[in-house]
Amino acid sequence: MWRLIVEAPFEEDIELAVIGDQGVDALIFPCRRLPDGWANAMTGERLEVHPTHWRTWQIHRCDVSRLH
Repeated sequence: MWRLIVEAPFEEDIELAVIGDQGVDALIFPCRRLPDGWANAMTGERLEVHPTHWRTWQIHRCDVSRLH
């Protein structure tokens, strides 16, 4: 169930819905809310997005540190 973006938690993997050229889309990777924006939860890369809604990320992220 989608929730209002103002209610998005910090320090938790979440799924974001954003408005794009084709309408509203969900990002395909987990995100983290930061005090001043958003980041890809897997890479830490800062995101330039303006999400509209969020929900709990349902797929557990893998430990990529074991892949190296």
